[in-house]
Amino acid sequence: MGMYEDDGAVVGARGRSLWEEEPARRRRMPDPVRDSAVRAVLIVAVTLTGATVTFFLMVTGSWLALPMALCAIAGTVVATWGVLDVLITRQMWNQRYGVVSEPSSTARDRRRERRRARRQARPQPGGGGTGRIPRGGGEAPGPRPAAWPPPGADRRYRAS
Repeated sequence: MGMYEDDGAVVGARGRSLWEEEPARRRRMPDPVRDSAVRAVLIVAVTLTGATVTFFLMVTGSWLALPMALCAIAGTVVATWGVLDVLITRQMWNQRYGVVSEPSSTARDRRRERRRARRQARPQPGGGGTGRIPRGGGEAPGPRPAAWPPPGADRRYRAS
């Protein structure tokens, strides 16, 4: 076995073991997305191989060049469909299963912090007012102006 033992540890030397697990950098793709990606890669590989063969048949002037060119064109259409299938399947998966709502969400924490900051920026009660909207003390007497004009004020809707 030499200087390595069965478990991968180096005998007589310090350092890393021969086999060391590393965490994955990305999560694994969902099964339907992975299936469509594998299908698209196979279709694109066959299409590129067919296009290469078609090119060499055209260079040599073979009679098979025309049927292979038609197959290469059809393969390009199918390969485009395969790549679009990956994108559509991925988008569909994200729309159905991609939204995770957890109490520890970072967006929720940010909203909570903004609310706290707004509360602290408000004037404190007891400092000359209640901290609320004033109720009619300094306004002119009479009815308040309407937010919207009365229905008869608009010329477009007058009855003839």
